Amino acid sequence: MSVLAIDAGTTGVTALIVTEDGRIDSRGYREFAQYFPEPGWVEHVPEEIWQATLAACRTALDGASAVPSCVGITNQRETAVLWDSATLAAPRPAIVWQDRRSAGVCARLREAGHEPRVAALTGLRLDPYFTATKLAWLAEHDRRSWSAVTSGEAVVGTVDSYLVARLTGGARHVTDASNASRTLLYDLEAGRWSAELCELFGVPEAALPEIVPNHGETGRTDPAAFLGLDLPISGMAGDQQAALFGQACLSPGDVKCTYGTGSFVLINTGSEPVRSEAGLLTTVAWQTPSGEITYALEGSIFVTGAAVQWLRDGLGLIHTAPESEALARTVPDSGGVVFVPALTGLGAPHWDPDARGTIVGITRGTTRAHLVRATLEAIAFEVRDVVEVMTGDAGLRVPVLKADGGASGNDLLMQLQADQLGVPVERPAIQETTALGAAFLAGLGAGVWSSADELRKTWNLDRRFEPGEQDGEAYARWLRAVDRSRSWA
Repeated sequence: MSVLAIDAGTTGVTALIVTEDGRIDSRGYREFAQYFPEPGWVEHVPEEIWQATLAACRTALDGASAVPSCVGITNQRETAVLWDSATLAAPRPAIVWQDRRSAGVCARLREAGHEPRVAALTGLRLDPYFTATKLAWLAEHDRRSWSAVTSGEAVVGTVDSYLVARLTGGARHVTDASNASRTLLYDLEAGRWSAELCELFGVPEAALPEIVPNHGETGRTDPAAFLGLDLPISGMAGDQQAALFGQACLSPGDVKCTYGTGSFVLINTGSEPVRSEAGLLTTVAWQTPSGEITYALEGSIFVTGAAVQWLRDGLGLIHTAPESEALARTVPDSGGVVFVPALTGLGAPHWDPDARGTIVGITRGTTRAHLVRATLEAIAFEVRDVVEVMTGDAGLRVPVLKADGGASGNDLLMQLQADQLGVPVERPAIQETTALGAAFLAGLGAGVWSSADELRKTWNLDRRFEPGEQDGEAYARWLRAVDRSRSWA
C-alpha cells in the first residue's frame, strides 16, 4: 500500500507517493505565483494553488508503481482563503501568512486591551501573521466579498480547508485541530472555535470549517474533481506540525526546525500546553480520533530561505539558491557584515511587524560573498534566538535539533547552526518531512501503519553535524543589529 501526500507550501505544491516502508516512490512539484500588490502585502490566487495541486499530483501518480490507498494534506498555515460554497470559486486573492496589512487591526485591539485575553484563549498573540486579523481586515476593506460570507454564500478557511473543498467537489468544509489552532479563533483548552473570539474579530462562526482530528477519514475525493480518483482523505496537518510528525518527534522534548521560506522551531510538549511569556507560541501539534491532543511550543521565524531567494531574485547576487553555500565558503566569515532579514517584520521571539531588513557593517572591502555568508549566518542566529528562549524562559532541554526543509541541504548552514546552538544537528535521509508527516498521518488514519512506533522505525539519519566553536562575538553583533532594525516602518 502507498499514500498520496499533498504539501501545499507557500511557493509551490509538492506531491509524494510514500510506500509502506517510508520510501518515496514518486514525486511531483509545481510552483505557483506570488503577488505583492503593495509593500508588506503578499497574495496568492486560490485557483492557481488548486491547479498546481492537480499538476503536481498528476506527475506523482504518473510515476507511481501503484495507485495510492489514501490522501494526506499539509499546507502553508494562517493564510486566509474565501470561496463560494456552491461554485468553489474564490472571488478574491488569498491573504498569505507573510502579509502585514492587518497590523492596524492588531494595534487597535491591543490598545483596547484585548491581547492578554486573546493570548490566554489561543496561546498566540495579536499579530498580522494569524488568520483572524486578515479576516477582520477583509470585513473592513472588501465589503463586497465579506457580504457573501455574512449572507452564507461564501465560506472562509485556511488552505487545507480550501483544498478539501476542491478535492471533495464541495462536499466537505473541514479543517484539522493543528490548523485551527493558528487562526486566533480557536480555544486551546476547550479544543473548539471560540464564540468570544469570533465576535471580537467579527467572523461568523457559521462560515468556519468543522474541526476534525488529524488522522481518520474526513471525506473522500470526488473522481470528477480530482483526476478520476475516489480515495479517503485520512490525514491533515499544518505544515510545521506535519514536519514535527514526519521527523518522528513523537515524544515530549523532541524538537525540529524546518528551514523553508521561513524557519519554524517546534518542540513536542506532550498532553499539556506549555505557555511562554517570551515570544513563543503554544499550538496544537495533533489530535487523535479519540480526542487526545498533543501540544507544541513554536518559534516562528518569517524570513530565512526567502532571504536567500531575495539574494537571487531581488539582488541578482546568486543564480540559484544552492550556489549560496559554495559562494559563502569562499570567505572565512562575513567580514563583520550582519544582515537582519526582517523583510516582512520580525517574528519570534521579537514580534515586531514594523522591523525592516537591515544590513550593517559594510565596508569598501565587502563583497557579494560576505553578504551571502551573512545571510546564512542570520538564519543560524534567528534559530538560536528561538532556542535560547525555549531553553531559558520555557525551561526545556534541546539535546539535539532535527533539521529539515530545503535549506537543511546546505552543509555550511547546518554546521553554523550546530556551532551556534552548541548541540548536534541531525538531518534525515528524507528531507521532505512536511509531506512525509502528511503521509504518515493519512496512513495511520487509513490503516497503512498501525502505530506511531511503527513510524519511528522509518526515520533514517543522513548526516549529524557536531558543534564546533561557538562564535559569541558574531552573535553579540547580531543582537545589536536586530535592535537597529526594529520599529523602522
